[in-house]
Amino acid sequence: MHKKRIAIVANTTWNIYNFRLNLVRKLLDEDNEVFVIAPVDEYIEYKDKFPLVSHIPLLNLDRSSKKPFKDLRLIFELKKIYKKIKPDLIIHYTHKPNIYGGIAARLLGLKSVAVVTGLGYAFINKGIINRFTKIMYAFVKNFHDKIIFENEDDLEYFEEAGLVEKGKGESVKGCGVDAEVYQPFPNGVVKEKTTFTFIGRLLYDKGIVEFIEAAKVVKKQNKKVEFWVLGELDSDNPSMLKREKLLEWINEGVIVYHGFQNDVRPFIAKSDCIVLPSYREGLPRIILEGMSMAKPVITTDTAGCRQTVIDGENGFLVNVKDSNDLIAKMESFINTTNKKRHDMGFAGRKMVLNQFNSKKISDDLYKILAEV
Repeated sequence: MHKKRIAIVANTTWNIYNFRLNLVRKLLDEDNEVFVIAPVDEYIEYKDKFPLVSHIPLLNLDRSSKKPFKDLRLIFELKKIYKKIKPDLIIHYTHKPNIYGGIAARLLGLKSVAVVTGLGYAFINKGIINRFTKIMYAFVKNFHDKIIFENEDDLEYFEEAGLVEKGKGESVKGCGVDAEVYQPFPNGVVKEKTTFTFIGRLLYDKGIVEFIEAAKVVKKQNKKVEFWVLGELDSDNPSMLKREKLLEWINEGVIVYHGFQNDVRPFIAKSDCIVLPSYREGLPRIILEGMSMAKPVITTDTAGCRQTVIDGENGFLVNVKDSNDLIAKMESFINTTNKKRHDMGFAGRKMVLNQFNSKKISDDLYKILAEV
């Protein structure tokens, strides 16, 4: 019996490096031949650990492009690649690969799976991009053998909008986090200041403005508190924060800005609480990383985020776009005892081990793919 040839398509190699290596490892462990198809960036270093993976660069995938002719070139590029490697199954990640890769797979009669990793800007914000993305998903929904979602809310949304056939959608709990890499750090120790940390791309949709609004109020009321921000300005995303705003907050001393960090673990370790007031997520990886390191978390009561928190047990849930609610929960956390903070952190760690660890997620995903 010949080895199955499995292709994974993503919009960046960064996406593969940060979120898909558990699946790559699982596919290789199950004796499959693995091809990764993605634009090359500095995260191509993943190949050092996975020499058996064939990486094929994508030249016509531009995340920010709104030019249909450029996207048309992507269809033909993917079709040419698929024709050459003859995969038994193609796993597409993120909107453009899901849509245009789905078309290319259908043209060649190949088995295809789309993974919706979160609805993102295209669905959160109303307008022409929203309408166009829905039209395209409706067009390609029958080109995929399965459409997989990273939370049940997104699956339900697609079913209600007629963007996935009943029975064709499945959900898994995000992409998982490696609990061996994100180890607990002593929590609930007596410190001079309580540190709240936001880690993520600096996008309005991630709730960065609500985080800052809360920081301004909480700092006025409590001197022994600090607000850290880690992340970069994502110029490819229409929801990007203005650079001037970031500089203003830094100069006013509202936040301590640590820029983009390849390894966030030292910063999570020194934080007391990880905060992500996002408007919607697939399943927020940074919250899972914080939980895995036994840190209490604060996030929003919305799709993807609410699945990570039992309110009051391992963190707090707040209303979307509600900085007043965020202020209240931050103040509750400041007034929490060191022992309670410690217990909350380890309740989160337990959730990761039971529900969100990367091996469990890759096993769950592989079962779905094996059916296809």
